[in-house]
Amino acid sequence: MNPVRRRRLLWVIALVVAAGIAASLVAMALQRNIAYLYTPSEVLRGEAGGHARFRLGGMVAADSFTRAPGSLEAHFKVSDGDALMPVVYTGILPDLFREKQAVVATGRMRGDTFVAEEILAKHDETYMPKEVADKMGMAHKKHDVPAPAAGSAQ
Repeated sequence: MNPVRRRRLLWVIALVVAAGIAASLVAMALQRNIAYLYTPSEVLRGEAGGHARFRLGGMVAADSFTRAPGSLEAHFKVSDGDALMPVVYTGILPDLFREKQAVVATGRMRGDTFVAEEILAKHDETYMPKEVADKMGMAHKKHDVPAPAAGSAQ
């Protein structure tokens, strides 16, 4: 093989290997930053995993918010209509955070309590994150209502 062709072939192989390594590093970095959304019912069924970082979505339960005077540690419960999950958050809560409103918290489980690192609250009177609305709607579906047959007229 001609030395020029051999050098060119080695450069092409080196570039392909470098591109593969770069793509692998990017994929690993993105995988570590993914936080999946779960409802309290899904978390209690064990679908969120033991120590994984994830998002908990639902409504702040009525009469569940407490905060010790002079402390930034907030305790409240998140509900999807079927289950309640206790949440602890240390920090300043968003201005729109309140009971009976949609919330998405990012964090991890510690025992039976969700320890939140970040809290997001809804922004207006009718907004609920689409993922949360879909999951809460699925939690309330009746399993005894048969689906219409394919091709049937309604």
